[in-house]
Amino acid sequence: MFRPKYPEAPKPSIVHVHVPTAVPAAQHSHAPACSCQHTTAPAPTRPAGVLSGLNAGTVGAVVTVGIVLTALLAAVAVTAISVAVAAVVMRSLLASQRRR
Repeated sequence: MFRPKYPEAPKPSIVHVHVPTAVPAAQHSHAPACSCQHTTAPAPTRPAGVLSGLNAGTVGAVVTVGIVLTALLAAVAVTAISVAVAAVVMRSLLASQRRR
């Protein structure tokens, strides 16, 4: 249900092999880098995507961890605001007591 259905890749009917031909010496003055025969890489049968290895359990775990971390961040923010308000109130109380 959660796994995507990939379309079948078309099969190439003709395989093209690139064989370098001899270049006249008048055009290039350098020697070839190697004497091996280079061929093109075969086309992948299925595109490898970033999300190809994920399943429902992995996605659920990532979402759960994200929710827990967001809740912890909110708790820290609320605690910091509460401490700041308490500090302002205490400062105000101490300042008014010194004036008397």
